[in-house]
Amino acid sequence: MKSKITIWAVCFVALIAWTVLAFAQTATPSAMKTVKLPNGQEVFDISGEWDVLAENYGVFAIFGTYSNVAQITIRKSDGSFHAVRMKDNPPTAPKPAGSLIMIGNLDKNGITKLDVLATEKIPSTWKITENGNKIDVDAPNKVRMTFTRK
Repeated sequence: MKSKITIWAVCFVALIAWTVLAFAQTATPSAMKTVKLPNGQEVFDISGEWDVLAENYGVFAIFGTYSNVAQITIRKSDGSFHAVRMKDNPPTAPKPAGSLIMIGNLDKNGITKLDVLATEKIPSTWKITENGNKIDVDAPNKVRMTFTRK
């Protein structure tokens, strides 16, 4: 009798473990907002105004830390994007309003390529929060930028 209960308990635990594992593999994080382009391509929607915090370090440390606002626009023909400064940078990091701050490419899962534009085009890394409202960008040994959706 005891061995039948033990076998039943083991099977029950195994069934629960299998159910949890199956659910964990199919569960996905909250979907990021996407937009469908005229060419049929679906891309992560980062368009709009974003607050920007630029923290210069390494060889760019002399430019300091400052904030700005960026307008991100998605090119409808190919899913690439560009971000334009909406305000002048401070005199320590002179870049005028209307100049590009970053460019890149998108797909439906997020950003696939990103370059920061400073004195040169700098290949950069990024991390997008699960809800898609914050993007942390790092141009190695130059600047870390945090974009927060308005």
